[in-house]
Amino acid sequence: MAVPQRQWGTTPSISWTPPTEKEILQNEELTDELKRQGQYEAPSETEKKQGLLIQLQKIAVEFVKHVCRKNNLPQSIIDSAGGRICTYGSYRLGAYAPGSDIDTLVVAPRHVTRDDFFEHMPSILERMLPPGAIEEMKPVPEAYVPIIKLVISGTDFDLNFTRLAISNVPFELDVKDTNLLRGLDDRELRALNGPRVADELMHLVPQKKTFRTALRAIKLWAQRRAIYGNIVGFPGGVAWGMLVARVCQLYPQATGSVIVMKFFRIIGRWNWPQPILLKESEDHPIQARVWNPRIYPTDKYHLMPIITPAYPAMCATHNIGPTTKKIIIQELERGGDITDKISFGKLQWKDLFTKHTYFTKDYKYYLSIISGSTSKDAQASWSGFVESKVRLLVQSLESQGSIGVARLFNKGFAREHRCTDENERTAVLHGEMQYQAANVKTETTDTIKDPLHNAVAQGGADATAMTNGNGQITQDGTEPHGFYTTTYYIGIELAQGLSDAAVL
Repeated sequence: MAVPQRQWGTTPSISWTPPTEKEILQNEELTDELKRQGQYEAPSETEKKQGLLIQLQKIAVEFVKHVCRKNNLPQSIIDSAGGRICTYGSYRLGAYAPGSDIDTLVVAPRHVTRDDFFEHMPSILERMLPPGAIEEMKPVPEAYVPIIKLVISGTDFDLNFTRLAISNVPFELDVKDTNLLRGLDDRELRALNGPRVADELMHLVPQKKTFRTALRAIKLWAQRRAIYGNIVGFPGGVAWGMLVARVCQLYPQATGSVIVMKFFRIIGRWNWPQPILLKESEDHPIQARVWNPRIYPTDKYHLMPIITPAYPAMCATHNIGPTTKKIIIQELERGGDITDKISFGKLQWKDLFTKHTYFTKDYKYYLSIISGSTSKDAQASWSGFVESKVRLLVQSLESQGSIGVARLFNKGFAREHRCTDENERTAVLHGEMQYQAANVKTETTDTIKDPLHNAVAQGGADATAMTNGNGQITQDGTEPHGFYTTTYYIGIELAQGLSDAAVL
């Protein structure tokens, strides 16, 4: 009698067929191409990151003890308080590229607060890490998810914090335990949700190695096609991970290459807004808000809902709008056509990862939004605020009958200029490039990774506190001063049947 096969996910699997020799070879070719594309880091770099995480674990324990001593708690509580470092995001999923930052959460017991974290953790990091190891440290307590941005020995960390309503946090703590959510406020719940979602996701995929290979490929494809980034209305890394995980559940024995090929057809032809679920939703006496369009009217407006698997279930793609949905489906169809040809030997994997043609071919008209400031710090917050509002501008453009597509490019372009007076600064804000600093290259917002910019862009800062970017210039008309801008581009496609004259 055959042993019943486990059901992965909310529906039975489509196929349990083992891979063929051809599929195994195609998987090897995909892995080789990902290596050529720089998607795997050297073993020495992996070991270095693991060593830094061990150091951060020791620092987390010392931080908790330090706060306990400061609060004059009994020695027995100090000794047992513990403290834990958890990773989440792409690093926790095991599908990260070299140079990616590591999302890290400090989990503390109930007598340690977020204020303690921002007051004491920076000095403890400086004391316990080797001299010179900290290359950058920037606390951002006002972020939607408050963090300390760290660069330690060339490795970027986003250090987050949460406390649990328990007296001690052992190293072996299982963050998937839903009872840990009792007594948490919204910020603490959001922070703990990061590692909980990552751990639950990895628990729900049949083969971790297959999942990671496929996710590396899909993330690289999405980044190259400029359809990556939650803030601007595309899926982020974890959302793409949940989509890949769902395909893995449908083909439990498939190779990574087969998952990629199936991915484009299954997700591209999904019956949206039917949600992507990795498991059935669960109830819990905590009574946290969970995604449910039958109860919450706003959930009905999610166009491509991808639901996190850890309680409380949330929609990871609530920012997707009509245009970004259309673009995603077009790109999925294109990806499916390419992988079909790869399967028949007519194309190679490198053809899947060709760069987008957003600026060279896709649109005839572009709208540019330029924000500027007289200091880098002012521009970090001001550009973040502008970015948080650009998506609303896109939504307004989408509602215009004369516009068929209004697509925001998924990153801003940061430039430094040298201006002597207000007239030159005004010219820069109107798109003039002649004052751009010759020795400073243009960077994109995703490579700068400024924590203050990201905090404001995600809505974490009070809009009334945002500077408009203007500052005092000590002298006009003589020596040039720095002027910092961030430019966002919206590609415009006219509604069908309209001529160019409609734009004039």
